Amino acid sequence: MGISGRIARYFLHSQMTPLLALVAVLLGAFAVLVTPREEEPQISVTMANVMIAYPGASARDVAQTVATPAEQVLSQIAGVDHVYSVSQPGMAVVTVQFKVGEEHIDSLVKLYDVVHSHADWLPPTQGVAPPIIKAKGIDDVPVVALTLWREQAAGGGIELTQVAHAIEADLKRVPGTREVSTLGATQRMVRVLLRPESLNAYQLTMQDIRAALQSANASQNSGTLVQGNREVLVQTGSFLSDASEVRQLVVGVANGKPVFLRDVAEVQDGADQPGSYVWLGTGMAAADKQIAAKGEFPAVTLAITKKPGANAVEIADRLLARVNELKGSVIPADVQVSVTRNYGETANDKAMKLIQKLLFATFAVVALVWFAMGRREALVVGIAVMLTLAATLFASWAWGFTLNRVSLFALIFSIGILVDDAIVVVENIHRRRALEPQRPLLEIIPEAVDEVGSPTILATFTVIAALLPMAFVSGLMGPYMSPIPINASMGMLISLAVAFVVTPWLVWRFAGSHDAASSHAAPMDRHGAAISRFFSERLSPFLNGAQGKPARRKLWLAILGGLLFAVSLGVVKLVILKMLPFDNKSEFQIVVDMPSGTALEQTSAVLHEIGGYLATVPEVTDYQAYAGTASPINFNGLVRQYYLRSAAAQGDIQVNLKGKHQRSRSSHEIATAVLEPVQKIADAWGAKVKVVEVPPGPPVMSPIVAEIYGPDYEGARKVAGKVREQFGKTEGIVGIDDTVTEPAPKLLLHVLQSKAALLGVAPRDIVDVIGAALAGQDVASLHDANAKYAPPLRIGLPAERRSRIDEVLKLKVRAKDGVLVPLSEVVQVIPESREYPIYHKDLLPVVYVFGDMAGKLDSPLYGMFGVNGKVGGMALEQGGKLESYYFKQPGDPYAGYALKWDGEWQVTFETFRDMGIAYGVGLILIYLLVVAQFKSYLVPLVIMAPIPLTLIGVMPGHALLGSQFTATSMIGMIALAGIIVRNSILLVDFVNLQLQEGVALQQAVINAAGARAKPIVLTALAAMLGALFILDDPIFNGLAISLIFGILVSTLLTLIVIPVLYYATLYRKRSFSEG
Repeated sequence: MGISGRIARYFLHSQMTPLLALVAVLLGAFAVLVTPREEEPQISVTMANVMIAYPGASARDVAQTVATPAEQVLSQIAGVDHVYSVSQPGMAVVTVQFKVGEEHIDSLVKLYDVVHSHADWLPPTQGVAPPIIKAKGIDDVPVVALTLWREQAAGGGIELTQVAHAIEADLKRVPGTREVSTLGATQRMVRVLLRPESLNAYQLTMQDIRAALQSANASQNSGTLVQGNREVLVQTGSFLSDASEVRQLVVGVANGKPVFLRDVAEVQDGADQPGSYVWLGTGMAAADKQIAAKGEFPAVTLAITKKPGANAVEIADRLLARVNELKGSVIPADVQVSVTRNYGETANDKAMKLIQKLLFATFAVVALVWFAMGRREALVVGIAVMLTLAATLFASWAWGFTLNRVSLFALIFSIGILVDDAIVVVENIHRRRALEPQRPLLEIIPEAVDEVGSPTILATFTVIAALLPMAFVSGLMGPYMSPIPINASMGMLISLAVAFVVTPWLVWRFAGSHDAASSHAAPMDRHGAAISRFFSERLSPFLNGAQGKPARRKLWLAILGGLLFAVSLGVVKLVILKMLPFDNKSEFQIVVDMPSGTALEQTSAVLHEIGGYLATVPEVTDYQAYAGTASPINFNGLVRQYYLRSAAAQGDIQVNLKGKHQRSRSSHEIATAVLEPVQKIADAWGAKVKVVEVPPGPPVMSPIVAEIYGPDYEGARKVAGKVREQFGKTEGIVGIDDTVTEPAPKLLLHVLQSKAALLGVAPRDIVDVIGAALAGQDVASLHDANAKYAPPLRIGLPAERRSRIDEVLKLKVRAKDGVLVPLSEVVQVIPESREYPIYHKDLLPVVYVFGDMAGKLDSPLYGMFGVNGKVGGMALEQGGKLESYYFKQPGDPYAGYALKWDGEWQVTFETFRDMGIAYGVGLILIYLLVVAQFKSYLVPLVIMAPIPLTLIGVMPGHALLGSQFTATSMIGMIALAGIIVRNSILLVDFVNLQLQEGVALQQAVINAAGARAKPIVLTALAAMLGALFILDDPIFNGLAISLIFGILVSTLLTLIVIPVLYYATLYRKRSFSEG
């Protein structure tokens, strides 16, 4: 007796068996309670921005002097995937993107070490500031966003900001929270708005005012006095505590009288000049969120992130409970708090729905067994599956996975496979008992288990061999998909153990009487005879030695024709290839870019108009507009670095929708529908607009990215313009943008060095005064006991005077001899154009062109190849032709202009390449396993023959349901390889058993098909039923289609092809040996 039979016999009589089952149940319950719940797997992507200021330098100087050396240094770090940089006048931002899976903390330690140990790369004499490192990772994505607003048309920004700042600390006290930040805050400050005429009248300069404010705002402990045996502390000076004290400050003396600050400046205590605008707008479905007001209202947003490994569901619940506690005390009654993001709620909804589907799939499979074999057998299989799932959930938690859509889908899709071992064992005991009703059940069970033990072990390991290589897929998709192969493989091993340890014990415990078994025997015999007769009639024409050869040839030709038909569906675009389809979320984003140099108010006006349209969309509950600042980022925003969007010409709108069960249209359909109207509004204002949806898998810079390289950056910008033209002419491409900025005006205030020297004026003083006048300069802080953040004292000119340069040049600077010199005498105004930013990627200058795909095909790959057909090999004005690259940057970028395709194409290529390799490795492992079992090199090829037949089901299945062939479809195909081989092994193993008993070859083949048809069809139906519950998921329906149609077609073909092919192989072998 083999090992499986011995295990079954041992645990059949052991008192430990029910205890082991109980432990499995408890471990599963523990795992469900403690495993953190998330909507998507947490992919570790570390992005770090190294910001280096180089005041006054041109973009070209910044690129050559700062960015390029910095890139060289940073690219030394182990584990770095890409180094990007943007060089703008006065500033370089170098972005280091680490490889997926690199530990966040370790990556940052390496980054800080390299930056600080190479600090000498920066020229010390040129005024380059020390680098500032700002790192972002997956844990910097807020899980909860709370928008504070009140019903008033305008203003109130400071009050809302004060409320937000007041509750920050209270929210931070919630365990598991990481960072609580306020977006769109209106800073309170004391503005000292200077009047140039008054300053000149009192012979004062801006430097005098700054010195007076700084010297007056000083206090320190000066020491102690000892009096009457007591120590008395002495403090000298005092801080400025309110605006009235600032107004009363003496800044000079004129005609023997003090000059107060109020005499030369207007002192205002209040809101800063707006650097950003944030407001909340209500939609047609606002009532779904209990929002009664209609219109747009000033707002601020609190964004809260969580600590690594913390449970998003618990944190979100606690945060909302804390907010409810603060209402009426810290949060005034007239301030509304709207939850504009709650990833904890969405994660919990998704997890609970999937656990529900998991139970439904289990009950469906149990019902199938009940129908096919009876209620006792169904009960045994049901308990076996529940034990397997419970133990697998614990193993998943122990491995470090969270309860997310991917790990739970792995279990749902595994249900059909996990149940196979139990079904095969129970069915064989059921069959043997019917054949030998008089024998004691305790004798039958170990023999029945042993009979299917070897093929069951082998079949289980073939499924694992097919799935496990997928765990090594690289790039962003690797960690996203890894729960599928790992959870399914652990589940398979656990199900095998349950099938040999617990299932036989359950069969014995729940077995009916001998009489019941005898009553089963007659129907079983009749049923078995009917199946044998069916296969005898169907298979005989293909088996009759040489006479069956023409029929066999027709069968092979028909199968070949089916394969060609299946493949052709992809060629003629009846089946579209895409990385992953869009999920049905309850949010999307509209990103607006105005022409370079646009004022903040203009950007705000565009967002208001777009918001006005969004308010008419039936599914929109509310939206938050952010002008001149970034909205709370999601994973997409992390990779695309939306958190850096703080320019006056940039804005975005966060759009929230009704729950997906309360609307008929998916979020993708809504986003596609709003694109055209929003585009029309943007075109009227000269804006570039993109509708950005939350990507279902790994995010990229843009779905379609063309990178233009070349020997000359100006030439590359022109080539990018030509490529962008073709983007616009290609059907289906929307959201077109590039990094070629529009010309914008600039004034160069040239200091007349010789004249300034003659007058005794330092050029640095001139630069300093003009900078303070236009941008304002914080010279001190107000010490207000009630303010969380100290309000700064800022000197500058009033807004109306800052709009004309001649007003600024009225200011005077003090020369060395004390004489006041007007700026207009030492400065020459030269109108120029604003410099454009220079982009680098991996040490090469690059110009980007971006696009997205919408419409019928809705897959960026087709848009990319459509554009490439027009621009690939295109003759250029600069000479030569545009070369296209798909996988890597051009080797010699100085030889000519080149286009490298990136974006979703890169992730799709890497994913399908790695999955193809995983598929190949899986097939090799399956072959090795089957060779080891059957001691033959030829038999495994027969067993694996049905694997290509899965295509005959998979591709037409996708075409029939109008679904795209995605990465999840590929996962289904890989899983199919293991499932189908399992059926083949059961058939071939039974044929060999029959031949050993002396049965004729043709009859052995027919008997094998008859005896094994029932467990094969049962396990196939079980796998299809498990997959059926995934069919309605937008992302994983590709996996479901692959499994349902692949199993359906390949199982039917397997029951014909394997017996015929094995017969043909053995017949030819015998004919050859006899010959």
